[in-house]
Amino acid sequence: MDVIRLGIIGCGGMATAHQVNMKDQFAEDVKVTATVDIDLERAKKMALALNCDTYVTDYRDIVDKVDAVLIALPHYLHYECGMYFLNSKKHVLMEKPLANTEDECLDLIRTAQRRNLVLMTAYVQRYNPVVLKVKELLDKKELGDCFQLSIWTEQHTQREDGSWMHQKDKLGGGQLFSHGCHYIDLMLWFLGDPVKGYHMGSNYGTEWMEREGTSNVVMEFANGAMGYHFGTWGAKGSKLKYSIHAHCRDGLIEADLIGRKIYIHSKLRGEQFNKNQAEVVFEDSTTGKNTNEENKHFFECVRTGKRPNTDGPESIQGLRVIWRLYDAEDNNKIADLTGLGLNRPWDRRGMDK
Repeated sequence: MDVIRLGIIGCGGMATAHQVNMKDQFAEDVKVTATVDIDLERAKKMALALNCDTYVTDYRDIVDKVDAVLIALPHYLHYECGMYFLNSKKHVLMEKPLANTEDECLDLIRTAQRRNLVLMTAYVQRYNPVVLKVKELLDKKELGDCFQLSIWTEQHTQREDGSWMHQKDKLGGGQLFSHGCHYIDLMLWFLGDPVKGYHMGSNYGTEWMEREGTSNVVMEFANGAMGYHFGTWGAKGSKLKYSIHAHCRDGLIEADLIGRKIYIHSKLRGEQFNKNQAEVVFEDSTTGKNTNEENKHFFECVRTGKRPNTDGPESIQGLRVIWRLYDAEDNNKIADLTGLGLNRPWDRRGMDK
């Protein structure tokens, strides 16, 4: 196809983050031909910003006007909308998470494969230049083997009373499922296959959440490395913000995802680390949510048939880790994570060990 006709389903915050790059960068080979939102004025606003003539409230009204869709709806609507467009032979870029249940994810993946369509999950951090550089440093063992990887995310996320984001059934869980899925995916990408782990979550301090608004995850990996993730939606102040620390045998890789810099701490012995003494080895000048490279990758896959870096079979694996962690937490146990990992078989239920 000469020009990919794209429909945007859901015109809220995440769709707006995608919109910022689409108008300028993809004007020649991608055209947004329709926008959809239950709020017609919001759909119209995005349509006007993208020089698009069609804006509606029902996504079924645009099926003949698109080749692919970006779905940025509340999580509990991902499956129904995704299946409609896959069954209509349209490619799908799905905002994370892929869907709220394992059976829904498997159904989406199988349908996409059966119809030879691109189904990609928008795990935007995988396309973040800073994260990509961390991955490169770890893979090259620039500071030796990584034995401890820690990821922090501190933010305040509270919607209006009754919001779907506060409800565990509509969200799919709590903060860990909705936002932490990015970082569980990164830990699997960085460290490989997990073997066991534990999640402790609470809505203390985030009482608007039915399930946890703050989560702590510890995992052990097959190579012996440890992974830790802390995430909260209750932060009223922040020190670590969004950051990654990879402790390696010969030093520390520190990635500041907000400041978009990577520091190497490797010359200190027995002293308190001081950022001013660290070496800056990477600095990224881009801004925003990194949807630019993510979108470009999706469109490339649509054109060439290339497998997306964050396709359905990979993106379900991090969700399976979270589901096992939730199950173990509910039963006051350590989670057995054996058999899981980004390159493990996907076409079976992940709770089957």
